[in-house]
Amino acid sequence: MQIREANIQDIEQLAELFDAYRKFYGKTSDIKQATIFLTERIQHKESVIFVAENEHKILAGFVQLYPIFSSTRLKRLWLLNDLFVLENYRNQGISIALIEQCKKLCLESNSCGMYLETAKTNIVGNNLYPKTGFQLDQENNFYTWFLE
Repeated sequence: MQIREANIQDIEQLAELFDAYRKFYGKTSDIKQATIFLTERIQHKESVIFVAENEHKILAGFVQLYPIFSSTRLKRLWLLNDLFVLENYRNQGISIALIEQCKKLCLESNSCGMYLETAKTNIVGNNLYPKTGFQLDQENNFYTWFLE
């Protein structure tokens, strides 16, 4: 399995993966909007997307990060917003390999680290992230405000 940065030529397969990811979180399938959304992120360099590609050029998983900034640390901080591996490719270390690539990005971009959130019910993620060096924040409250 090769981990590499996604490019515009990956859009068709990446949109399928992204749609499966959204459905996993209970959203309605929308390949057209997924394609538009990802195309804009890649073309405008608004996110970094890494993909796991097998020897047959099939994308098995992806991770998407958005740049944000830490005022207190005076550095870039990456938001690991999306991580997904197709069901038939799970338990092969792909998620760990994708996260390791994200760590390399943090080093290469001179950032202070990564931040992520996941549902308390996401047992797989809540077991995975500590194994890859993430620490559960027990000191801060996390609030959201959405228009939806």
